[in-house]
Parts: sequence; structure tokens; C-alpha cells
Amino acid sequence: MFRRIFLALALWLTLPVMVQAQSVQDILQTHAEEVLKPGRRSVGVVLDDLVASGLPQVVPFLEAWRDREIVQRDSDGLFFRVIAEGDMVTIADLDTGAEEQAAEDDLTESRPNGGVRRAIGDALVQFQLSDPDIAKRQAAVDAIARSMDASQLEPLRASIEGEPDAGLKAVKTRLAGMLAALFADTSEERVAAIDALSSDLSVDVRAVLNRILATEDAVAETLPDDGNVAQVLVVGDDLTQAEAYARLVAADLAPPLVSNDDIRDALIANIAGGEVGGVPIHALDTDAARGLAYDALARDGLVPERVKPQAQIDAVAAHVFFTSYTEPDAAVTDAARAALDAIETRVGLSQAADLGLDALSLASIYFLAAIGLAITFGVMGVINMAHGEFIMMGAYTGFVVQQFVPDYTISIIIALPLAFAITFGAGVAMERLVIRYLYHRPLETLLATFGISIALQQLAKNIFGTQARPLTSPEWLDGALVINDVIAISYIRIAIFVMALMFLALILFVLKRTRLGLEVRAVTQNPGMAASMGINPDRINMLTFGLGSGIAGIAGVAIGLYAKVTSEMGADYIVQSFMTVVVGGVGNVWGTLAGASLIGFLQKGIEWMNPSNTLAAQTYMILFIILFIQFRPKGIVALKGRAAAD
Repeated sequence: MFRRIFLALALWLTLPVMVQAQSVQDILQTHAEEVLKPGRRSVGVVLDDLVASGLPQVVPFLEAWRDREIVQRDSDGLFFRVIAEGDMVTIADLDTGAEEQAAEDDLTESRPNGGVRRAIGDALVQFQLSDPDIAKRQAAVDAIARSMDASQLEPLRASIEGEPDAGLKAVKTRLAGMLAALFADTSEERVAAIDALSSDLSVDVRAVLNRILATEDAVAETLPDDGNVAQVLVVGDDLTQAEAYARLVAADLAPPLVSNDDIRDALIANIAGGEVGGVPIHALDTDAARGLAYDALARDGLVPERVKPQAQIDAVAAHVFFTSYTEPDAAVTDAARAALDAIETRVGLSQAADLGLDALSLASIYFLAAIGLAITFGVMGVINMAHGEFIMMGAYTGFVVQQFVPDYTISIIIALPLAFAITFGAGVAMERLVIRYLYHRPLETLLATFGISIALQQLAKNIFGTQARPLTSPEWLDGALVINDVIAISYIRIAIFVMALMFLALILFVLKRTRLGLEVRAVTQNPGMAASMGINPDRINMLTFGLGSGIAGIAGVAIGLYAKVTSEMGADYIVQSFMTVVVGGVGNVWGTLAGASLIGFLQKGIEWMNPSNTLAAQTYMILFIILFIQFRPKGIVALKGRAAAD
């Protein structure tokens, strides 16, 4: 009975102490000096005790401490959080949150420096990884990714299983793999983590592997048996003789070379009786004389001896120069090297694929811009310098439609046929009013259409102004299709590529499966014979010019979705359109497709070799096309039949 009473009494007496030990204030009082005047080296003990306590009050305290909101009351030494400042400072208890007033002169502020605040932030991460707020969890993961510290590995791993968000869980798992590659306890675990990273092409993974493969220069008489040597350097191939000897000097394995400045300073310091080392001062007018005087001083022990060239060669030959990994585990570095080599190979292939996709996208744009010109130029032989302005008219049509139809998807659906109708009508009017009077007069046709292009540009400036107008794409075209960290293509480019394929199919259908197409092909191959068979070449020319202009208008809507819509936008595509038609083959749809592909891939290839100068890329491309035409003047796909002889 007495024993039970004694135990109960002992428990009652120790209970306040146990409760008190579970407070943040109690922990802070244990480290009062470190909390008030924290240092980067001493703060770790405080943080370890706070984290080990697992108290829920620790997180708000650490946040307040990091933000310099913690003060100590001088009268009793207790710590509080500042809530509001004024004549009397409002402070809050760190455990209960109870607020009270205190005089400002009774409070001493804790001001952690930048290094301490970073350490506090690292400690906060361990709590934030499992915070109910996903924004805080994401911030904690971002903080770990920035610091990449070994102490974060286990807390990060512990938080993965309970992570409710699938996307963030994947990020945590990936980040834990990178930390494991750097800091896991065993070599086998690190190698396994590195192997798992070998399929990831991201820059941060490559940075982790490069961190493992970091090297430092070293020199020794023989290669160390216990070192992780990355490469043995060969003097003459990897190092010059001078560089090798400089490394010996830096490693205190050879005496330093004496420079001319060193010789001059030594001679000045040892002038005695009008001479130095037995050589009169007036005789020290050459390097050889100064060298002899210096050598005399060296024999007397007054200055260090000069290192002879043969001594330098012998010193270099007696040592091995190499680079060694800062990571001592050879298995880890071998795995990292193999993983990095595999990643770099895949990155190279991905870059080639990405370049190919860019070139294909550019080729589809050129095809859309040139296909209408190919029809008019091929059928009628008209050099239409106003073709770019029909592209501009189509883009402005899309802009106007979006002013009345706020739904961008519906507005684009309306703008495509409307742009075709407007530019088709404009093309027919231009052919009826101007072009038909200038057939078989190419110079006059070129000048007339050039004048019309200038007039259309000025008309657009008068109506829409000189500033670029937005042609907004629908939301479902925002962003890009990301295949990996290297390959990505915007959805707008994909849409333009699909549109180019649709137009290719449509034009082939019209030319191959309709009466209009049959008549167009007949007029293209032999206008006189077509007329004798009852085909009206004048009508075909009008419809063909209108069709080519209408296709240019649709191309303008597509191009305007990603390019600037201005009165001069047509000028950006007229040169490429003519090059596409001429290189591909006049009057041939397949030739236009081949020409657009050749120019698109050629331009992207040249830009890849010289990415800092796109103007030079276009210049080289034009020179290449000039040479190409010299060897194949009829283009890639030449016309067949009698028209080929014209």
C-alpha cells in the first residue's frame, strides 16, 4: 500500500518536469546563448534538438526565427515571437500562443545571419515535406533540390509513401534517387540509384552525375594504389612541358622557375660597390649578363639557383601526372560514367530528333505559304509578287473575326473559310483587272504585282495601323508536346503540320479527281491543245489564280497563330515561297512539298551549325539553292509532257 502511494507521489512530483521538458521554451532555454546570437557552426545543435523533439510548435518557431521575429525578454530570459510593434510590443508565447505586452527596451532581438537562416530553412524542410498544404510540400522539395544535402535523404524517403499527390510523389521519388546516388550509405545502393537515373535526360540528373565524376589534378612519383584515377595525362599530348612543371611547383615537388623580373629584383637588392656578383652595373645591359650576375649570387647562397632546362625535363619525367575523381569509390564513378555516356548518347539522338521536328514544322509552314504560288506560277507562268499580301489578308481576316467571336476555337473555324473566300475574291479581281492583260509579259507582270503588294501593305496600315495585331490561338493549342527533356514541339506547330497534310490531300484530290483539276493539268501541260479540246484557258486561269490566292489566305490564318500579324508579314514569306516553288519544280504539288522540305531542313541545319546568326543561315541557304538550280534547273520534280520543253 505504501509502495503504491510512494510511486503515485513520485509520478505527481515528476509530471511537471516531464511536461516542461516537452515545451519549445525549455529547449530554447537550454541553448539560450545560441538562440540569441546564433552562428553557422553552433546552430546545428539547437536545430537537432528542436527537430528531435517532434513538437508541433517547432515549425512556427523556426519560421519566426528565420524571419527574425524572435526576441528574448531581458527580465526573465524567455523567448517570444513578435506579433506587432508600437509604443508597447505585442509578443506571443512560443508554446501556448498567448499574447502580452512588453516594453521595447526589455527585449533583445535574435538576428540570424544568412548562413543560419539557410540552416533553419533546411531544418524546416523536414517538417514541410509532410505538411497538409501541398504548396509547402512543393516548396520543401524545391528547397531540397537546390541544396542537395545528405541530411535530407532520409526525411525525403520517409515522406514518399504518405504523399497523396501523384505528381509530387513522382518528383519526390526522382529527387530521392538523385540524393541516393550522391549520399546513400552503401556502394551497391548508390550504383543502383545511378543505374536508375541512366534513362533520365534532364539537366539536373546530368549535373548529379557530373558532380560524382568531378576530378582534381594530381601529380606523384607513381600512381597511388588506393586512388580513384580518372585519367593519366601524357606530357606533350595532354600537357605541355611548361604546364607539367608548373604543376610540380604547385605541389611543392620542384623549385619554382626564376623569372626575368625575379632576376632584376634580386640584382637590385644585392648591389654593392657599383657591381653585382662581380659584374659592374653598367655591364648588366643584356639578359645573358644579368643571368651571369644572378648565377654568381646563387653560388654565394644569396638567391635561389636557377632551374636549368634539363633539370626541368628530368623532374617532369620522374613524375606521373593524372586526374583523380573526388569520389573515392571506383564502382560508383564507373557506374556514373556509364550512365552519363548513355544519357549523352540519348541526348544527342534526341537533339537530332528535335531538330528534325523543327525542320518538319518549318517545312510545313513553307509548304502552306508556297502551295498557292506553285499553282498560279505553274499554270499561268505569272510571277505574283503580291502573294505574300494574300497571306497577310488571311491573317488580318482571322484577327477581325476574333473581334466579333470571342471563342477562339469557333473564331478560327469561321476564319479559315472566310479567309479563303476573301482572298479568293481578291485574287479573281486581281486576275480580271490586271493579270490577264499581262500574260506572256513577265517583266510587266512582276512590276504590276509588286506595285499591288505595296498598295495592299499601305491599305493594311491605314486600316489596322502599324502595330502588330494579335491572332490568339485556342487554349487547347497552348503549350507543347513534351516527349522528353530535349524533344518538345508546340501544339500550334503540330496543328500547322496537320493542316499542311490536309491541304496536300485536298489539292491532290482537286487536281486528280475533279474536272477542274483535269482542266488545270491540261492547261498546265499544253494550253493550245487544251483550248482546242474545248477548255477555256481564260476561265481556268481566273479560277486557278483565285484558288492559289485563297490557299494563301488560309495559310495566313495558320501562320498568324504564332507569327506577328502586321502589314509587312507577307514579305517574310514571299522569298521562301518562290524558292520553294523553283527548287521543288514549277507547277507540281509534289515538287512544292519536296522543295519546302529541302529548304526547311536546310535552313534548320544551317541554323544549328551557326545558331547565333540566322541572317547568315538564310544567306548560305540562298547560295546553296543557286548552286542547286545550276545542276537541276527544272527543280526536284520536273514537269512532264510538252510543258517541260517550254
